[in-house]
Amino acid sequence: MEHLKIDKSGINNSNLKQQHGIVIPCYNESSRLELDTFIAFAKKHKGATICFVNDGSADMTRSTLANIKNMVTDNVHIFNVSENAGKANAVLRGSMYLYQETEVDTIGFLDADLSTTFEDYAILIDTLLASPEKKIVFGSRNMGGEGTTIERNPVRKLLSEIIRFLIFMVSRLKIKDTQCGAKVFDRSLIPVIYEKQFYSRWLFDVEILLRLKRTLGIQGFYKIFIEKPLTSWVHMDGSKLDMKDSLMIPLNLLEIWANYGPLPLLRNKFKKVKEYTGNLISKFSKLNLG
Repeated sequence: MEHLKIDKSGINNSNLKQQHGIVIPCYNESSRLELDTFIAFAKKHKGATICFVNDGSADMTRSTLANIKNMVTDNVHIFNVSENAGKANAVLRGSMYLYQETEVDTIGFLDADLSTTFEDYAILIDTLLASPEKKIVFGSRNMGGEGTTIERNPVRKLLSEIIRFLIFMVSRLKIKDTQCGAKVFDRSLIPVIYEKQFYSRWLFDVEILLRLKRTLGIQGFYKIFIEKPLTSWVHMDGSKLDMKDSLMIPLNLLEIWANYGPLPLLRNKFKKVKEYTGNLISKFSKLNLG
């Protein structure tokens, strides 16, 4: 089939025989989905298979995705989840669907709002193909260079730096941006990455790293991993990460550490602590502090 490539006019097809799967997790995205962009991309790039995962949306997302499918029948797939289970589950379900039902060579994911564009996703693909020994590429918003356009709220940027430090303390892997919503993996790694459900709804990227580190070792991981700076990234309004989720991040990281670390006896204790703390945070986040 065909591979995605960029030139000055946008994304164009080349003759490299590669097929690429892209998971788009969607929860209440009907008002933010750029239908024309998705439809035009899918029609033009038959080497790309897009799997939209409708994560139990309560709005018109299901019918909106059905409209896209009606316009592009061959390389667009819709996976509907009955109840909302979070981005982690949506990405897992979509990735395993592509792995089991298609013959794509790479499987990655993008946010539904396209804060990372298809153009940048194509650069990630090109990065893998340019380095045959690499099997993982993360888009990075923290490696800006000349010509890059990264728009981030200063408060969110500070919060991201704090989270990045905490993630390093848990993973002990030096990665500039673990939470960017654009990542690509070689097909061979999918069973390792998505072997079972994630503990976290939002920090599954950290769990992916820990699963790969456990399987490959630190040096083995670095040998096949690469980060690529994005040329552009813009924060879109309508984030699904609410106050409760934000306040739970440190506790979720502790839970991840307990489940993947050397102290399995802590797991049950953390379950109880998480439940108790989650209830307190839920009550706090509902208070009217205005």
